[in-house]
Amino acid sequence: MSNLKSQILNAKPKVLLGMSGGIDSTVSAMLLMEQGYEIVGVTFRTYDSIKESCLAKEKGCCTIESIMEAKHNAERMGFEHHIVDFRDPFRRCVISNFIDEYMSGRTPNPCVLCNHAIKWGELLRVADEMGCDYIATGHYARIAERDGHVYLTAAADTHKDQTYFLWMLTEEQLRRTLFPLGDLTKDQVREIARSHGYESLAKKRESQEICFIPDDDYRSFLRASVPDFNERVHAGEYVDAEGHVLGTHSGFVNYTIGQRKGLGIALGHPAYVTHIDAASNRVTLGSNEDMYASSLRFRLVTPLRPYRPDQPLLAKIRYRTSPVEVVIQKNTPPLEGGDGGEVCLQFTSPVWGVTPGQSVVFYQNDLLIGGGIIIN
Repeated sequence: MSNLKSQILNAKPKVLLGMSGGIDSTVSAMLLMEQGYEIVGVTFRTYDSIKESCLAKEKGCCTIESIMEAKHNAERMGFEHHIVDFRDPFRRCVISNFIDEYMSGRTPNPCVLCNHAIKWGELLRVADEMGCDYIATGHYARIAERDGHVYLTAAADTHKDQTYFLWMLTEEQLRRTLFPLGDLTKDQVREIARSHGYESLAKKRESQEICFIPDDDYRSFLRASVPDFNERVHAGEYVDAEGHVLGTHSGFVNYTIGQRKGLGIALGHPAYVTHIDAASNRVTLGSNEDMYASSLRFRLVTPLRPYRPDQPLLAKIRYRTSPVEVVIQKNTPPLEGGDGGEVCLQFTSPVWGVTPGQSVVFYQNDLLIGGGIIIN
């Protein structure tokens, strides 16, 4: 056998691993190495902090500190690592959408768009440039194939399952994806880190914040990012469901659906934000009962995977909620089209806090069928 043919037959599958510097991506590297993959680590710069010092200790996943920690971990494990500058596409896609949505009175979920466009879209492009067969991340999710189609399915650790944030991934993207942590619990991941001598990672607190807003203050971020912010955001009217004026608010972007605290108004009973109208700068207040909805409209962004119409279809309207059975209005537009048209659905029991801009994600028998962006 020639040396070239021998090298080809013995070549290890090559994986581009997205590394954040945290425990999940680091343990993913350990597992991939044990499984015989050749790893190339990559950490991407997506944002320059607006804090005074970009070298200050921050809690976001894409800070200078986390980038260097990822590089150090890759070097320690003995595989190459690259830092890739994704700031331009991240700004054009994720940050621009975040600003536009909030300034339109909606509440976006930037992680969903980032996963599809940056963490998979850009990573796969880099993987092709580097000759990698697959990409891998430290997300808690699994992949299943049914009747020739590829689906996301819930992770073994239901408390950490992240499929809700991954619903925009296409079948083509999933076919080249590995999730090394999908069959593990978080406690098992921590134990693997400890057993490999990474005790500090096992104790590290996880970030729950938006990576480009490390202080978790989206209002200050908008104020600094929108040139005509003060002209567009100013005091307006609180109203009830019938349009009666109740008082004055400080500007529509300062409120989110379901908000109860910090309203600055006393009505003699608990009040919740039930609707935000950016065009009129009006914020509608109502009772807890007014927060429940029996239906919603959503924008179909990607085609739904095939599912069994004779079996219950479940939907989640936010990450930390239990799925609820729904019935989707068929063929308006065709559900296999994903052309941006509006689709209506009915809940079999009312749900609390339907929020425009957030995702509605569909499941059947633990398979993720697809999702959309909530309109109302």
